Amino acid sequence: MFGGVFDPDAIEKKIAEKEALTAAEGFWNDHDKAERIMNDIKLLKGRIEPWRELMAAADDLEAMYELGIESNDQSVESDIKEMYDDAQNKYEKQSILNLLSGEVDRSSAFLTIHSGAGGTEACDWAYMLSRMYIRWAERRGFKMETVDMLEAEGGIKSITLQINGDYVYGYLKGEAGIHRLVRISPFDANARRHTSFSSVFVFPVLDDSVEVEIRPEDLRVDTYRAGGKGGQHVNKTDSAVRFTHLPTGIVVACQSERSQLMNRATAMSILKAKLYQYYKEKQDEENAKYGAEKKDISWGNQIRSYVFQPYTMVKDHRTKYETGNIQAVMDGDIDQFINSFLEAQWKGLPMGTSDDDAKDDLD
Repeated sequence: MFGGVFDPDAIEKKIAEKEALTAAEGFWNDHDKAERIMNDIKLLKGRIEPWRELMAAADDLEAMYELGIESNDQSVESDIKEMYDDAQNKYEKQSILNLLSGEVDRSSAFLTIHSGAGGTEACDWAYMLSRMYIRWAERRGFKMETVDMLEAEGGIKSITLQINGDYVYGYLKGEAGIHRLVRISPFDANARRHTSFSSVFVFPVLDDSVEVEIRPEDLRVDTYRAGGKGGQHVNKTDSAVRFTHLPTGIVVACQSERSQLMNRATAMSILKAKLYQYYKEKQDEENAKYGAEKKDISWGNQIRSYVFQPYTMVKDHRTKYETGNIQAVMDGDIDQFINSFLEAQWKGLPMGTSDDDAKDDLD
């Protein structure tokens, strides 16, 4: 069903090399580096050991089947089906994980949502999207933090979430783009159908193993009072931080902490992630993701449509995958879209959007 780059010998070699490092004298002197190496070993073992378990499960399934045939025992049929379904589910999950072999796919991620034009309706849509991704992260047991948020009447103008866990960036990288909502607006007294847009951007949280040069003279630093909820201290001190990277024009901000020092560190981490993405795409001559930031948050640029009326449907315009269970999707059940994108990307299938494709949703 799925494939990917999977070289068990190479993985075993990497595990042996990293385990050798743990035996070196003074290994735990640099605690952060030691933790990264231990996590690397865990992730590498997590890629190969489940396949061994699946091979053992296949042997058990074959033995159970042969036993049922030999004894003509119909009662084992339900046991065989249960074993098969369990193995199939584990196979599909591991196959998807095997597609996440990029340099930073295993990283945590920053996810930013901006509302498009449309006032209250668009801000409510941005809030709905943020809730969808928060629910998805909760389903998977990932840790989350709201790094920056600009509230607005009826919802949010923008929000940046830091989602921490293994392979978060690999899973979410295909979510970057314009998301389109079609529904009867609850804010319209005439109950007319409205179309709203929000943009989603995803960047990896980088560790020290990935180097991104940021020169002090290329930065403009602004401090300001944090807005929104957070107590008297947050709103009365210049704890919020905004960085502007002058050569690229990239702007990042953080106001989640009371300490300006901590907000500076988080903002620098976000800037580093965005610059990594920018320079990588520039080097590869593939500016699709960064270019998406420059596109209008409007008709024709959407990667996915969420239609509440006149019927219910969520459709990804790149892979053509769709489902009618829109409520489940808005509650965070988006793995079906994530998996279809990863599979299409691995197969090298053409992916794009078009006005005609999006208009078909309303015909």
